[in-house]
Amino acid sequence: MGDQPWWTRAVVYQIYPRSFADANGDGVGELAGIQEHLDHIAWLGADAIWLSPIFRSPMRDFGYDVSDYCDVDPIFGSLSDLDALVDAAHAKNLRVILDWVPAHTSSEHPWFLASRRSKHDPKRDWYVWRDPQADGAPPNNWTSAFSEGGPAWTMDENTGQYWLHSFLAEQPDLNWENPDVAAAMHETLRFWLDRGVDGFRADVVHNIGKDPALADVPAHLAKIPHCALNHDPRTLDHLRGIRRLLDSYPGDRMVVGEVFLMNSKKIAPYYAEGAGLHLSFNFPPMFLKWKADKWRACIKEAGEEFDPVGAWPTWVLSNHDWPRHRTRLGSEARARSAAVLLLTLRGSPFLYMGEELGLEDAKVPEDRRVDPGGRDGCRAPVPWTNEPGHGWPDPAWLPLPPDATTRNVEAARDDPASILHLYRSLLACRRSSPALLEGEIRLIDDLPGGILGYRRVSGDDERVVLINFEERATAVGDISGIVEVSSDGSGEGAAFDKGLGPDQSVVLQSSPR
Repeated sequence: MGDQPWWTRAVVYQIYPRSFADANGDGVGELAGIQEHLDHIAWLGADAIWLSPIFRSPMRDFGYDVSDYCDVDPIFGSLSDLDALVDAAHAKNLRVILDWVPAHTSSEHPWFLASRRSKHDPKRDWYVWRDPQADGAPPNNWTSAFSEGGPAWTMDENTGQYWLHSFLAEQPDLNWENPDVAAAMHETLRFWLDRGVDGFRADVVHNIGKDPALADVPAHLAKIPHCALNHDPRTLDHLRGIRRLLDSYPGDRMVVGEVFLMNSKKIAPYYAEGAGLHLSFNFPPMFLKWKADKWRACIKEAGEEFDPVGAWPTWVLSNHDWPRHRTRLGSEARARSAAVLLLTLRGSPFLYMGEELGLEDAKVPEDRRVDPGGRDGCRAPVPWTNEPGHGWPDPAWLPLPPDATTRNVEAARDDPASILHLYRSLLACRRSSPALLEGEIRLIDDLPGGILGYRRVSGDDERVVLINFEERATAVGDISGIVEVSSDGSGEGAAFDKGLGPDQSVVLQSSPR
């Protein structure tokens, strides 16, 4: 243990900067607020922080529309604030990952402003432009995200051509088939790597390569945003170039890709057998029903698809784009069991800020909704204190989540039985166990219905994980060991009594068979 790159052993803590912590009292979180609360993340036991976009942006899509890749948006602070945060994080042994948006820019980016000037501008081919069809219709039947089935094309009246945008019209797609684009985007990576950043989360990175024919998709798929369908082999060549760049820097710099394809078999190739992405998000688990057989099949499939190509898996339950898993699962007991599952599977887990508090999505009134994708609820501010406002002015930029008077960091730290302490115990357990950090996973057969079990084994270190997906107590048969962590705290330090309570999960210390 220890010879593998840091990102194979790390637990990554995602921060949505607007909602993490507000240091200046304006209702919006910023870099200084993050720096003030690094101790919380270090105390929790995470190894890295991932910051959702902090680059300059008109904020049509809250930072995923970048107007300058090499500067910090004033909402969040300055370059010097970012440098200070990186230094402070490194001093606490926390790596820093930035959100990089390679597939599109803002329509206010200087590159697009130049591209839009005329068909003959040197940067015209930096974006995807096409003539209309004979009847004036868009070039193909692709659909954009956030448009309720609207076209992924907008007409530029000045030049008489359409530009392609997989998301908002204000987010024109870059043309990575132009080598100048790839070179310019590589330079944006170098800018941050030279400042000591440890890696990147690459937004919808599977969308950077496209077949230049831009053919229609089958009619029955036309209403699905094309960014969820795009799966072109040209992307792999671009990823190899990005990988070579990152690997040329010391310190195991890395890129984790958002490959939003709902199929592990389609996701695995983006690792390019060690020459592409270092990690890729595997999103199918975020959409699984809370059923033992569904999760067993998902874990099995991940091993079958990733292991043969040497791909290290990732696991995630919540993020800034989808309802929190506490909201989806419907109870804290299940959210606790989900935490046990997430942090004991083979691979690198990603936590989303506030899940360690058991936060649910905020209830956001219609007149306070601001996100074009309707994702405000999961982006609500993290409550920090027991005081009124819980560390935020009234009003903050979004309403706080439910139960902030009890689900805040101060209250949770004072309560040894809180879900926050469960997360801390799980991270400590994981960090101390070679089996959990890097060991193989062996699914356990012949368990009662509703129970998922697996062994994690590395040398003479073994952990057994059992998860009860049912709301009833269940005996599990002849499995022995010492309860190291229990989702409800019961039985820890004692011999396992062969049974699980409703929605209970346990991590057992065992001896290899």
